[in-house]
Amino acid sequence: MIRFLWHVLVQVVLAAAALLIAGWLIDGVQLHVGGFFVAVGVFALAQSLLGPFVFNMARQYASAVLGGIGIVTTFLALWIATLFPGGLQISGVSAWIATPVIVWVITALGTWILMGLIIEKKLAAKAEQKRIARALEKK
Repeated sequence: MIRFLWHVLVQVVLAAAALLIAGWLIDGVQLHVGGFFVAVGVFALAQSLLGPFVFNMARQYASAVLGGIGIVTTFLALWIATLFPGGLQISGVSAWIATPVIVWVITALGTWILMGLIIEKKLAAKAEQKRIARALEKK
């Protein structure tokens, strides 16, 4: 349960960072302060829900594109987030091409770094301490 909560927290933080960076780097991406948190929440939720669905669809109907699942999921999640007014707007073909790529790279690398290198090590160390404590109690 703790690992799941850490994963959710990491996804939300990375979604916020990725959207802010995309808004800063790409002309045609506009973030509005009032709806920013809604956009982040919708994006993170949509990406979490769409990931397994898109993966299963690709596995069943187009196994050659399994490597591109993350970018497709990011594109769909961004599109859904733009449907909620007052948060995120993406206009122009170049913005619609660049934004999913930038957001996907940031969230993928961030998840790999934060979950794989930092949080997993801390959780593993904590679990090891619990195992040692239990072993000492049994003696």
